[in-house]
Amino acid sequence: MTKASRRFYRTLLLSLASLVVLVWAAIEQFGISRREMADLLVGTLVVAGGTIVLAAVCVGVWVGLRKLLGGDNS
Repeated sequence: MTKASRRFYRTLLLSLASLVVLVWAAIEQFGISRREMADLLVGTLVVAGGTIVLAAVCVGVWVGLRKLLGGDNS
């Protein structure tokens, strides 16, 4: 395993551990219910998915217009 890949996996593991600690603190220390956390997770996934879909549509329109208008010089 290369030094770069070890660094990548270490960073990934530490970021996931910190996310777990943040969720635990929100639930246990601040009294946020598990239902509210699930609602927040679903809302975040919907917004992220919507952003990805919107970006894909914009790229599709952009590429379609380039091909339609003959701007493809490759």
